[in-house]
Amino acid sequence: MKYIQKSVEPNSLSIWKIKQGDKIPTWKSFGRTVIKGQLLETLLKEQGYICCYCGVAIDKGSCHVEHFKPQGIDETVRFDYFNLIVSCQGEDDTQPRVPVHCGHKKNNWYNEKLLVSPLIANCVDFFKYSAAGEILPTEESSKKLPAETTIENLSLNIPKLQRMLQAAIDAELELLGNDDFNEEEIRNIIKDYLELDDEGKHKPFCTTIVYILESYYL
Repeated sequence: MKYIQKSVEPNSLSIWKIKQGDKIPTWKSFGRTVIKGQLLETLLKEQGYICCYCGVAIDKGSCHVEHFKPQGIDETVRFDYFNLIVSCQGEDDTQPRVPVHCGHKKNNWYNEKLLVSPLIANCVDFFKYSAAGEILPTEESSKKLPAETTIENLSLNIPKLQRMLQAAIDAELELLGNDDFNEEEIRNIIKDYLELDDEGKHKPFCTTIVYILESYYL
């Protein structure tokens, strides 16, 4: 999980909300507007085109707008820009791709104390990773239970995601294994993983790779 630093609400969304007055349109009706497409593109750029929960690469065709606090339990957050992020596995929440994980798996589950939010700056500190691609809870007592609960309720440790994480880890370790990198060079590689590339994208599973590099090489 990578921290998502929210930017200013898009002007187009702000104007659209003003035009609605006191009514709260359905999300389905909003989906038919041009504003929805513009919003999705803004959110994708904000996240560097990776899933808000697992970190897999996403684009317009493989993601959906996720309400961190579900609109199903509080319709007042439906168009709250600071509650909107982007998760993987496409738009269809009635028949999501299987195995289901991340936003579609979370669905209407929400617990303010037990759901780790990618909107808090220290979200990365709740998790650790193994070289085999497992996502694990930190041992820090105040963070362990929320981490465990989030992993379970979002299915972040399913075999599919473990395989994808391990492949990404193995690819990076193979590159490092071919040369003798010093500490400064490792830190530069980490810096590269933490920054957007020339296309405004983060590398998939960047926080996982950073954790492995810091754990094994520094």
